[in-house]
Amino acid sequence: MYQFQFSIADFMSTYWHQAPTVIRQGFIDFEDPIDPEEVAGLAMEADIDSRMVTHANGQWQVAHGPFEDFSNFPDTHAQLIVQAANHWHPGARELASAFSTLPQWLFDDLMVCYSQPQGGVGPHIDQYDVFIVQGQGRRRWRVGPKGDYQDANLETGLKQITGFDAIIDVELAPGDILYIPPGFPHEGDTLEPSLSYSIGYRSPKARELLSSYADQVIVDEAGDNHFHWPAMPAQPDAPAALDPQHLAQMDEMMMALMQDETRKKRWVGEFLSQARHELDLLSPDPQWQPDSLKAAMQDGLCLEKLSGLRAFYHADQSEIIFMLGESFDLPEGCESLTPKLCNQRFIDWEMLGEAAENSLFWPMLTLWVNRGYWYPLDEVPE
Repeated sequence: MYQFQFSIADFMSTYWHQAPTVIRQGFIDFEDPIDPEEVAGLAMEADIDSRMVTHANGQWQVAHGPFEDFSNFPDTHAQLIVQAANHWHPGARELASAFSTLPQWLFDDLMVCYSQPQGGVGPHIDQYDVFIVQGQGRRRWRVGPKGDYQDANLETGLKQITGFDAIIDVELAPGDILYIPPGFPHEGDTLEPSLSYSIGYRSPKARELLSSYADQVIVDEAGDNHFHWPAMPAQPDAPAALDPQHLAQMDEMMMALMQDETRKKRWVGEFLSQARHELDLLSPDPQWQPDSLKAAMQDGLCLEKLSGLRAFYHADQSEIIFMLGESFDLPEGCESLTPKLCNQRFIDWEMLGEAAENSLFWPMLTLWVNRGYWYPLDEVPE
């Protein structure tokens, strides 16, 4: 269990989306959740997104996994990166869980880096919030102010810039946390072999929201009505002119779609719950049946939520759960279970409450278990 040594509420009010900061010894008795050999093992798996960044002889190179072996891993100027390590490694999941009080629809993943001396990805800019937790070893970090910077080495995909003047220049020790909001340039340089963990939070762009909602309108076959204005006058003096009144009528047509709150709430729940990285989905064999799952949970079976499962709900509409791009309407009378399913990691018989006696609930829960969204444990962890 990872515990902060600082107030997350105070941090949010002072720094979130506002300014970078260093939190010395941000965790109580910090220990690495993973070791370098395990990082290498993850990078050898085909379903896991990994890459190795090297900077030998002044040349930046990026190789993408899966990797066959690391017998020739450079002694310097190299960094091994594994994305979404929290989806695949229980220790990484535990570290990510320390940040679970932040809005989880923004949470992207926990990225783990193993770095050799002078290893890193160069000066670059990210458009998301990141908490960089230093593990074993030491790294020096520089952070610059927001501004206009010149891109560099575009072919690498590292979002590098030519350089910046630092407003933070600090050496991190195990347990230290560096927070960087979107748009602030930064660069890490490894002083000795080290592990670091980047917990990222990414918000959608306005154009992504607009494009996705437009797609939803098309899928729903909504807005299939033409411009229609019986009071339209003739334009004898300027028939080619676009009349402001016509444009205002078109605005009304579009805004009517945007103001459809029922459609918009279902769409945004499905959109935000889409998976951003591969998941360790395992379907049970044989598949559960509703009656057998119910009996097993009555006998003490506990279910654990899949790491990385994006499950959300609207605070004022708890009868619908959104998971991995789908919406599920809970049976009537089961609404009180929604916050538990979405906010908590473990579910047992006692926590099901009234839903346990609802015959319509068990086929839905069984579907989720058979898809691998929740998986069985022998008992509720303490």
